[in-house]
Amino acid sequence: MAKIINLQTHTDKRGNLTVIEKVIPFDIKRIFYIYGVDDSVRGGHRHHKTKQAAICLVGSCTIGNNDGQKQEEFKLDAPHKCLILEPQDWHRMYEFTPNAILMVLASDEYDADDYIFEPY
Repeated sequence: MAKIINLQTHTDKRGNLTVIEKVIPFDIKRIFYIYGVDDSVRGGHRHHKTKQAAICLVGSCTIGNNDGQKQEEFKLDAPHKCLILEPQDWHRMYEFTPNAILMVLASDEYDADDYIFEPY
């Protein structure tokens, strides 16, 4: 089941520093980011084995999720919000603001055979 975790952020007069290590519940094997998105919907899949952590570093976007039991929407609108997606989470990403940068950390390297495109 998808869930939001808040990443620890240290703030002082110089700015903010957000820490990712030791809070992501898997070893990171792939990092990618999505930006320059128009009004398109991204994603539309789940995985056989890959877990993911999504963080909108700039701007905001919405991730709609269906784990086969429950449908939810998550608004990622701050760089300390991290959405953990389990393999069974069929997700779509949409409502990107024009400046949005969505970074995704994945537990596995890219494998086309790991994707399941059929929704529940």
